[in-house]
Amino acid sequence: MSARMSPDNVVVRSLAQIGDCGLFLLKILAALPRSTRYARETVRQLWFVGAMSLTIIMTCGLFVGMVLALQLYHVLSIFGGTAATGTVVAISIYRELGPVVTALLFAGRAGTAITAEIGLMRATDQIAAMELMAVDPLAYVVAPRFLAGLIAMPLLSSVFCALGIFGGHLVGVNWLGIDNGTFWSNMTATVDVWQDIINGVVWKSFVFGAVVALIAVFQGFTAPPTSEGVAYATTRTVVASSIAILALDFVLTAFLM
Repeated sequence: MSARMSPDNVVVRSLAQIGDCGLFLLKILAALPRSTRYARETVRQLWFVGAMSLTIIMTCGLFVGMVLALQLYHVLSIFGGTAATGTVVAISIYRELGPVVTALLFAGRAGTAITAEIGLMRATDQIAAMELMAVDPLAYVVAPRFLAGLIAMPLLSSVFCALGIFGGHLVGVNWLGIDNGTFWSNMTATVDVWQDIINGVVWKSFVFGAVVALIAVFQGFTAPPTSEGVAYATTRTVVASSIAILALDFVLTAFLM
């Protein structure tokens, strides 16, 4: 095996890229005060990564809740516990499926778009032109997209969870015949606001949004200025974001739960 493809070299390059990404985060944080003058750009990016992602988030949330209720009903019926279907659906969505699936969808839809957009700006020398015109690309291009990811992820995750619960209700109550009062009363009696919603949805979504947005802007800003380089950067965004989301989900669950 050549030295270029050796496992040691891959590990070193991966660690070096993680370090570069951390330093890039410090640059973004330093540019945030300067990005306040570009509030309109931040709002535009929030619309692009947030509102434009609602369709896929709502659709997937609805069907995830429906499938989850259908599967859990048949499993719980073995033990005579079908009345707990709503409770298990809610806890599963709030603690894990809501923030994790939303983050994966966000990375696939918005993260790749951010990387491709910034990468094309680099390839067409728009970044260099901004620097020549004394416009800070970190404050004008990177920081608004990073902020948009931070704000949009918790909101999208909340929408996903709401549609997931609604989908579980459609299947459990309207299709499988679970009593409506039992479905909601067991759920509201078991779900804890702090542990399930604050720790499960809000904090996880906030961390996932920060990680996905950071990876997306970093890969786009450092992409080689070629069409092939932008394509590779977009692929790396999806792969790195997916691995980071699942790894951080374990760490956050261990600490928050």
